Amino acid sequence: MGKIGTRAGVAALALLSLAVSSCASGKATGGGDGAGAAAGGDGVKTGPGVSATTITVSALTDLTGPYASFGKSLTQAQQLYFDQVNAAGGVCGRKYELIVRDHGYDTQKAVAAYTEVAPKSAAIPQFIGSPMITALKQRIDGDKLLTIPMAWATTLLGSRAIQVTGTTYDVDMINAVEFLAKEKGITSGDKIGHLYFEGDYGESSLNGSKYAADKLGLQIVEQKIKATDQDMSAQVAAFKAAGVKAVLVSVGPRQTASLVGVSLAKGMDVPFVGSNSAYSPQLLPTPAGPALLKDFYYVSAGTPVSAQNPSMQRLVADYQAKYPGETIDSGVPTGWSAAMIVDEAMKKACEAKDLTREGVLTAHRTQSGFGGDFGTPMDFTFFDKPASRSSYVLKPDKAALGGAVVLREAEVSELAKDYPVPVG
Repeated sequence: MGKIGTRAGVAALALLSLAVSSCASGKATGGGDGAGAAAGGDGVKTGPGVSATTITVSALTDLTGPYASFGKSLTQAQQLYFDQVNAAGGVCGRKYELIVRDHGYDTQKAVAAYTEVAPKSAAIPQFIGSPMITALKQRIDGDKLLTIPMAWATTLLGSRAIQVTGTTYDVDMINAVEFLAKEKGITSGDKIGHLYFEGDYGESSLNGSKYAADKLGLQIVEQKIKATDQDMSAQVAAFKAAGVKAVLVSVGPRQTASLVGVSLAKGMDVPFVGSNSAYSPQLLPTPAGPALLKDFYYVSAGTPVSAQNPSMQRLVADYQAKYPGETIDSGVPTGWSAAMIVDEAMKKACEAKDLTREGVLTAHRTQSGFGGDFGTPMDFTFFDKPASRSSYVLKPDKAALGGAVVLREAEVSELAKDYPVPVG
């Protein structure tokens, strides 16, 4: 697909990162709340990232790697959210400051970025990449630092500090397989291909597809690739030789474009169903566009930006006003709602007069019905299973805002209801 997002946009975000981080408050106090947590003049206990005037939060994102377009949308939506909260007076008598760090989907860079920003952060409303968060999971938990991953692998479950939003990849794939069986004529004995990234994202997705296939008498034909692989010709040849009747797609947008484009060119005319990270509307103007519009779908717990609800329409209008001409994709509501999750935790923690990390986590874990306008309702009171098991089936649409529309409203498939989700 090529590098997504203009250089100017990335440069602007880099400048924003420097500007915000240069005025970020709080000493680097290390993990947890530290011994210095004390009540300020307003009687509110504070911890790392919280001063008398500011609450510092951090985004560890991807602006230059395989999820550059997603990372840009996420980050801009979150900047918009915090700017609006600040304009309305802030929270708990304090204004938000957002530190942005680009790790380019590189685990080593992500670890270094976390090491830098964690001591001065009250929460992390965006952290892209299952491999990156998995590498830091014990540290994040030990630091009691509320973190919202932009990743949905089951390896991220089981941590009180890490809030996986919506469905996990395996649940989405179970719902996807049942969609294929109900709507696309897949029956017992058929073969289904599954193209997936090595690592947590792909393996978690594969767990779901294999579970559903076993229940329905299907056979999964696996093709595992690296995130750096670009040409899917060999994988298409393998699927075609195996005679698959459909293909599940748990890779990045660039690999999705190659897969569906090559498949159609080679005469493999089958339905494709992607994980939520497999599609980007920036694919539609590429040579893969016709194939995506023909018979590609993807599953997600997130409501598409084309949804006609007042909250989504207001977000879209505000985003377009702040970032005119920028592409609007699923990263916009995803980033916005993740910022809202952190903000709601801060508000509840303020009510309890405890903005320490423990206070923020305790406040967050009391929320049992978050969401609705930007995704399926979520329960945050537990952390050893997905916050939701309900997925939309979405279809690319060139005319739709965000490049996708709802094909099937969010629901929990019969198979997903009783699926024993692995943890950690």
